[in-house]
Amino acid sequence: MKFGTSGLRGLSVDLEGPASGTYAAAFGRYLLEGGKARVGDSILLGRDFRDSSPQIARNCAVALSALGFKVVDCATVPTPALALFGLETNSASLMVTGSHIPADRNGIKFYRPDGEIDKQDENGISAFAVAPSAAPEAPSENPDTVDRSEECRALFLKRNCSLLPKGALAGLRIGVYQHSTVARDLLVEVLGHYGADVVPLGRSETFIPVDTEAVSAEAVALLKQWAHEHRLDAIVSADGDGDRPLLADETGNPLRGDLLGLITAGFLGAKVVVTPVTSNSGIEGAGSFDVVRTRVGSPFVIAAMEEAVANGNDLVMGFEANGGLLTATDFSINGATVRALPTRDCFLPMLAVLSLAAEKKQPLSHLAAAFRLPVAAADRLENFPTETSARLMAHLREDDQNLAVFLAPIGEVAGKTDIDGLRVALVGGRTIHFRPSGNAPEMRCYVEAETDEAAEALLHAGLERIRQWAA
Repeated sequence: MKFGTSGLRGLSVDLEGPASGTYAAAFGRYLLEGGKARVGDSILLGRDFRDSSPQIARNCAVALSALGFKVVDCATVPTPALALFGLETNSASLMVTGSHIPADRNGIKFYRPDGEIDKQDENGISAFAVAPSAAPEAPSENPDTVDRSEECRALFLKRNCSLLPKGALAGLRIGVYQHSTVARDLLVEVLGHYGADVVPLGRSETFIPVDTEAVSAEAVALLKQWAHEHRLDAIVSADGDGDRPLLADETGNPLRGDLLGLITAGFLGAKVVVTPVTSNSGIEGAGSFDVVRTRVGSPFVIAAMEEAVANGNDLVMGFEANGGLLTATDFSINGATVRALPTRDCFLPMLAVLSLAAEKKQPLSHLAAAFRLPVAAADRLENFPTETSARLMAHLREDDQNLAVFLAPIGEVAGKTDIDGLRVALVGGRTIHFRPSGNAPEMRCYVEAETDEAAEALLHAGLERIRQWAA
């Protein structure tokens, strides 16, 4: 088991065993001994549609019940819905999900009553997990739980049905790629509420991993096919637990998540925007707000947002390159105050972009092109051993000559930063960034260039250099 950029991750077969109960109990003990919860308090439990998630959720419920918590079952809901319900009820929560990674792996996201856990909390939970008394014995019968799934869902639906004026999306024909995301039915309902002509697509009872930061060629082919067949203005979707948006234009081409975040910053009138180093380098010059860069992962974005608020800033938000949007302060939207939700959300950024397209009566492709950001692309090598990733990064950081030789077939090094991974500026204005995944055995590559063709060529070259080095 390992904490990554967002939550605990591991093999499904391990989490279906004692490990999930061990970490749920460790979280419970951490809350109790740290004074963040008391025996008898409610603790929320949600899950995604992976085959392993129901058993893992049951293990968590057993462990938490044994510690004296009242376990509240929120069933299959988006992670931001669970987080919002936790804030509303002042309850800690656990979301059983592996997000976008394949179904042979899964995970757990943890929330204190006041929001998502941070890196210090992760260390505290891990310490309790290795303690001898971390995992209480599981009772033979199912633990008692209280079902409040409809209440949780209704609160999130109410929030998202108040963000835009009535009929704001009328005239738009929008496909919803439902696959196996827990957001699939809510997406249809919310878009329909605003008057869009909604076309559900690709619903699956088998879990399909969708990475919104590196959309697979197969998924893009489906999006393009559907966009043409159904004459769509846009296609929306999300990752497995519904905290990362996927928005494709009228041709089926996915828009970058950081572009969605940038457009949403304008929609909200944000004054401070926090985003990881992997987001597009053109963001600093694309809006009237201050930009703070962080390492990759929602805990780092949240920490920087909290610091901005502590320094007296208002209208503070953040987003990641995967499109997940976070708000650290309340915002006034559509004449109402919308409470801060400092965890990734896929609904707000999609609604912000779609409403702008409807308002301007422009195709999404034209709207995206108007921002004139450097062309960015990203992909990953899956099943890439973490030990190999670590050796590669150590080799590239060891001295400048190693880096220069490694990149010689691609370009000449002009500068570098290592906030998270290694981000290299090349002579001529291109950028390439190598970064091991924080929550899966994957090696990621991010690039920026002047054209689509140049970005794709640079991305291909970067991934090929990684393969050659590891061979």
